[in-house]
Amino acid sequence: MEGIIYLVIIGVLTLVILSLGMRIVPQGSKHVVERLGKYQITLGPGLNVIIPLIDRVAYKVPTKDIVLDIPSQEVITKDNVVIVANAVAYLNIKEPHKSVYGVEDYRIAIQNLVQTSLRSIVGEMSLDNALSSREEIKAKLKAGIYDDIEEWGIIMKTVEIQDINPSQTMQTAMEEQAAAERQRRATVIRAEGDKSATILEAEGRLEASRLDADATVLLADANQRAIEFISHSMKDNDLPAVFLLGEKYVQALRQLAASQNSKVIVLPADIPAAVRGIMNQLTK
Repeated sequence: MEGIIYLVIIGVLTLVILSLGMRIVPQGSKHVVERLGKYQITLGPGLNVIIPLIDRVAYKVPTKDIVLDIPSQEVITKDNVVIVANAVAYLNIKEPHKSVYGVEDYRIAIQNLVQTSLRSIVGEMSLDNALSSREEIKAKLKAGIYDDIEEWGIIMKTVEIQDINPSQTMQTAMEEQAAAERQRRATVIRAEGDKSATILEAEGRLEASRLDADATVLLADANQRAIEFISHSMKDNDLPAVFLLGEKYVQALRQLAASQNSKVIVLPADIPAAVRGIMNQLTK
């Protein structure tokens, strides 16, 4: 009877020990096993057997792609402008034992590497280049940290620049500068418009003056020709001149009579004699 009890106890202990030695690793993960505190083996997905009480699973490492968010940070460009940039890195652990023994915390280490490299890359660019060269920054960033993390058994599949924008203070300054530039352009346009209007107005006055001068010259020339024609026609006969001056004289008297200020109009009895008197006064 006692022998049976011993056999049962031994069987139970064996089953317990065997169960302690069996490890099921899920897909997308690997387990790092240590034997007496030293790295022994890496277990892949499926059923695995280790030595109970001697071996132990020290680390469980994911083999799926890891998305690592890189926090935002302020970066100074080559032209001393502060911009805010952040990124996201896509990693894959190829050698789990190197990722746990090569660095204390690979996530923090990679974050610091990306941030440091990003500051260095952007620091060599001007603001305009930094804002328009995401692909260039991405390529340099990946090449700069690829070799470092490869020593930890990790591959940098890609890294993306999520946001890269001027700081809030810089954005305010840029908006004020843009507003000032728009105001300056509006002032220049108004000034140019006023200048053009003034020039056109002056040119208009000049052209009007020229036309008036030409008209005066033409009128004077016409009067001269008329006088010459009349003088030639008159010769020793003053009757045509008397007729013309008499006509003008009568028109002037009519206008004077139509005026509201004139009450009495006195007409000379001998208009031809009066006109000849005027002609005599003009010829003296």
